[in-house]
Parts: sequence; C-alpha cells; structure tokens
Amino acid sequence: MFDRIRTAALFGLHQATVAVGISLFPVAVFARRHLGVNVPVGRLVETTTEAFETADEE
Repeated sequence: MFDRIRTAALFGLHQATVAVGISLFPVAVFARRHLGVNVPVGRLVETTTEAFETADEE
C-alpha cells in the first residue's frame, strides 16, 4: 500500500517538475543569452525521472 502511495507521490513530483521546466523555458533562454547563467531544471527533471523509474521497478 505504501509503495503505491510513494510511486504516486513520485509521479506527481515528476509531473510537477516537468511542468515547471516547461514554464521556465523562456526564463532559462533569457538567462542564458543575456546573463550567461544556466538554469539547472533539466537535471531536476532527470533526477525525478530516475527516482520514479526506480520506485516503479520495486
């Protein structure tokens, strides 16, 4: 039962990070072009993807 809750929570977290990444894309492009700063949203999405896939396999 707790495995399902954990998997559902990780799936929700993953979906939220994808939505934030899509929302912040224009900001990330602006920051990279004009300020020379990289926004590490991609790493956050990758990390949550790996966590979700690992929990899904268990």
